[in-house]
Amino acid sequence: MIALRQVTLQRGTQTLLEGAELTLHAGHKAGIVGPNGAGKSSLFSLLLGSLAPDRGEVEMSGGQRIAHMAQDVAALTRPIVDYVLDGDRELRQTEAALVRAQEQGEAHREAELHGAIEALDGYSAPARAAQLLIGLGFTQADLERPLSDFSGGWRMRVNLARTLFMPSDLLLLDEPTNHLDLDALLWLEQWLTRYPGTLLLISHDRDFLDAVCDHIVHFDRCSLVLYRGNYSTFERTRAEKLALQQAEAAKQQARRAEIEQFVARFRAKATKARQAQSRLKMLERMGDIAVAHADSPFHFTIPSSDKTSHPLLVLDEARLGYRDEAGREIVQLDGVKVSLLPGQRIGLLGPNGAGKSTLIKSLTGDLPLLAGKRVAGEHLAIGYFAQHQLESLDLASTPFQHVLRLSPTASDQAIRNFLGGFGFHGDTVFAEVGSFSGGEKARLALSLVAWQKPNLLLLDEPTNHLDLEMREALTEALASFEGTVIIVSHDRHLLRATVDEFWCVADHRVEPFDGDLEDYRAWLKARLEGVRRDARADKAERQAESAAPKEDRKAARRAAAELREKLRPLKKARDRAEQAMEKVQGELATVEEALGDAELYTDPARKAELTERLARQGELKSRLDALEAEWLAAEEELEAMEAELQESGA
Repeated sequence: MIALRQVTLQRGTQTLLEGAELTLHAGHKAGIVGPNGAGKSSLFSLLLGSLAPDRGEVEMSGGQRIAHMAQDVAALTRPIVDYVLDGDRELRQTEAALVRAQEQGEAHREAELHGAIEALDGYSAPARAAQLLIGLGFTQADLERPLSDFSGGWRMRVNLARTLFMPSDLLLLDEPTNHLDLDALLWLEQWLTRYPGTLLLISHDRDFLDAVCDHIVHFDRCSLVLYRGNYSTFERTRAEKLALQQAEAAKQQARRAEIEQFVARFRAKATKARQAQSRLKMLERMGDIAVAHADSPFHFTIPSSDKTSHPLLVLDEARLGYRDEAGREIVQLDGVKVSLLPGQRIGLLGPNGAGKSTLIKSLTGDLPLLAGKRVAGEHLAIGYFAQHQLESLDLASTPFQHVLRLSPTASDQAIRNFLGGFGFHGDTVFAEVGSFSGGEKARLALSLVAWQKPNLLLLDEPTNHLDLEMREALTEALASFEGTVIIVSHDRHLLRATVDEFWCVADHRVEPFDGDLEDYRAWLKARLEGVRRDARADKAERQAESAAPKEDRKAARRAAAELREKLRPLKKARDRAEQAMEKVQGELATVEEALGDAELYTDPARKAELTERLARQGELKSRLDALEAEWLAAEEELEAMEAELQESGA
């Protein structure tokens, strides 16, 4: 259990918590939300013991193993898989003790330590560490590379894998989705839902919070308020609470006016003096209900260029990639043929490393094509936000100077008004960028893109470092933007709200994706299972080849190839049926949940709705039965053919 009792915490002159109370029980998965600077990371410091409260107590159950993701990772020469394994200190210490016992010939001690490693699940540790790294986007070939080979964002992924690997009862994660693409985020989401301990998660990704958390801790005016449920439930509950507060505040003002009138009328009358004084004290005790401001501190639009072209930009039979130091072509995408039209709103999907950022850079012209043509429209005006856009800011300059460099003739007031929409008010517009937080720098970088009035917005992970309120403001601005948008983002809420179509970047191709984000999740799952099946088939083929005489290996390879060709259509049929079953099951669950509404059966006005839902239920069940039969037939035929071919030795 974790308990904060009347905790007050100050950092410098700022009060972060005042008399805060919070209780979390074992197994809770709590999302920590609140504006930047409210004290979310300081709460972690309190729990870790690196920060002491000014008043009050922090109580934690004894013996809790805490895993915390450090924000900075040193560039080390250790292979990344070893760096992850180092996260289990007890295992590493036991392994070191085993080496010493072996060197000294202590057989009994050696046997004891082997048992200890077994108890720590140490013999599966390298496989578990590798699984974490691959889940977060690394390849098998990356595992033995030193940490120093990787950029800052990838080092953060290694650090996250190390944190997840640590044996823990309490897991503290501060913005773990920064630097992750959508594939790695979906994998992490599944991992955390299965985590058996207590989880405290700071995140500005509402879909991620929805999927992982069963409680929300809200920093609200120097207090901590615990809500049961995920982030969407928190939003609804808080909205209802605020509406009640609004109504209560109005009632209170009326009551206050009534009391003040009563006091004024009867203060001087001796017969009423006691009653008047009593009501006056009541008035003085009655504090104003703080009506929370629903309006975000951020509100801005992204103006589009007055002129446009049709099409805006064309890539024709383009080969995208780069040249290495030896001048060799490293091709990531080939045969790319896209035409961007005014008003298109496109989200890019695809596995990690497939070439999404390469496509964006090629569209901007920053990355020259290896082959093919890039044809820009006459009035093309690109606004580009790169993953590492923050690094291009001039740290010695101010937000005001950044905008002024883009438009030397702009008025001071116009610049200040514009920057105000991005949260830069008062003297902040003249503060040095070097003193800004990551979130403030990201807001400034976005403001510079918006100021230039593009008609083509290319955004590569624009929400990194942005809090929930700024993400919502960006979502609203993009939704109303009149130009063309292409977005790479792991923020599913942003994608759902701002794009009309998806392109899939995979297998060296760029193609339209026929589906939504749930379909993409299923596509990823099927793709991963296909890779695993192919790997198993390849392994079986290699084993068969090594066991066969040299003269028979060629025939074995031909037989294995024929086997794969015969099995492939059956596997595809089975997989199609399985995916369709999952989709129908999801829709059926929704219909049956709606049929659980008791009023549906008692309200005469809803009779037509009941009939429609029952008919839909029957239709879906029939469809599910047909798909199950289709899947079973394909599976049985597949198993029979595999058994037959195994018996024949193919």
